[in-house]
Amino acid sequence: MSSIAFDSIADSKRYRMSYTRVIALGFLIIIVCGAAILSLPVSSKSGEWTSYFDCLFTATSATCVTGLIVYDTYSQWSVFGQIVILLMIQTGGIGFMTIITVVSIFMGRRISLHERKLIMQSAGNTKLSGMIQLVKRIVLGTMLFEIAGAVLLATSFCPRFGLLRGIYYSVFHSVSAFCNAGFDLMGVIEPYSSLTHFQSDPVVNITISSLILIGGLGFMVWNNLLTARLNYKKYLLHTKIVLVGTLVMVVVPTVLFYIFERNGVLSGLAQGDRWLSAYFQAITPRTAGFNTIDLSKLSESGSLLTTVLMLIGGNSGSTAGGMKITTVVVLIFTAFASARHSGQVTVFKRRLSENTLRQASAIATVYITAAVLSTMLICAIEPFDFGTVLFEVSSAIGTVGLTQGITSLLTVPSQAVLILLMYGGRVGGLTLMLALAEKREQAPVLRPREDILIG
Repeated sequence: MSSIAFDSIADSKRYRMSYTRVIALGFLIIIVCGAAILSLPVSSKSGEWTSYFDCLFTATSATCVTGLIVYDTYSQWSVFGQIVILLMIQTGGIGFMTIITVVSIFMGRRISLHERKLIMQSAGNTKLSGMIQLVKRIVLGTMLFEIAGAVLLATSFCPRFGLLRGIYYSVFHSVSAFCNAGFDLMGVIEPYSSLTHFQSDPVVNITISSLILIGGLGFMVWNNLLTARLNYKKYLLHTKIVLVGTLVMVVVPTVLFYIFERNGVLSGLAQGDRWLSAYFQAITPRTAGFNTIDLSKLSESGSLLTTVLMLIGGNSGSTAGGMKITTVVVLIFTAFASARHSGQVTVFKRRLSENTLRQASAIATVYITAAVLSTMLICAIEPFDFGTVLFEVSSAIGTVGLTQGITSLLTVPSQAVLILLMYGGRVGGLTLMLALAEKREQAPVLRPREDILIG
């Protein structure tokens, strides 16, 4: 079955599909099929058919590891439906190419060169060698981290929900957190409450946030850390940027959230719980989608900071979405180099290629343009204010899942916009553009160059 599915999707010679189109189509197939399954009576708690459009929204959110929902996951879906959502989260998190490759390996099927290239692009790697070994490490690492997370969460969930239900909830939330999805089953306590009832629980907060960070590092970073261990000199430039960037993106927002919200949404908490909530709120916009505070009560500064963090996202080749930290770092250092009138952009004593600079600019342009246009469109349709709509749009395109409570209140056209944003955000803005673009031959002549005024 896997071999047939893989051949039908991945045979570029037969269908002449680029790697980017295969990846984009693969996610689309999973979404459409997942939505069809969710629409069945067996998937809902009521035993009735569910609107296909609502299922399409849910399937897109799950496969694109976002977390925006039109129904409370616990209240609407049966255990079967919840498991379908969980499988889509796992597939979308580590990549469908990884899943197919693992099945092929178990079937004893040889992985072709073309398939290895697909795996390389899907995993966000830059080298073709060692792809099968990388896939094995991705799967093994994912299993170990998710199991460890589930065990830790069980120490808090089992006493509260009972043994079997506690274990099930622990596994669900561990997978959802590691894949940066943000889906939860805490509707069992209160619909749409996310983790607000665990605001002062250090086990839940630290476990979930740790899973988010580890899943958001990226498979390429995992592989580099595993092979180089503590030898900093052997770290790739990408790994150095990711580690330093992640540290900055945790510490600075934590302090800012504490400053912005200490007299606001965090005012009723003990001092230690304030810092714990600020820390969690700094990490969850990295495309996770869980929340321990009421996001509708954030101050303007806190809401804007969350929006910016959602647009930035996690790291390339990870379970996270957004423009990616590496993209932002490249743009910042490019600006510094331009201000110094330097002919090259250097980071950690390494020169970045012109292609890297162009890709960073293209990705930022695509994400910001899509966010602005989508916000304008939804504001023209809906009665909600600009800030709330921008928050929702940023959450969708960054595949985050945080909301200020308007997702289920949006009309079908606005929800359709969010579906497109979630899909584009997971596949990748640049990847989607390349998948839709026609391949053209390179111009045979070098065009004349002329400078224009900038700034």
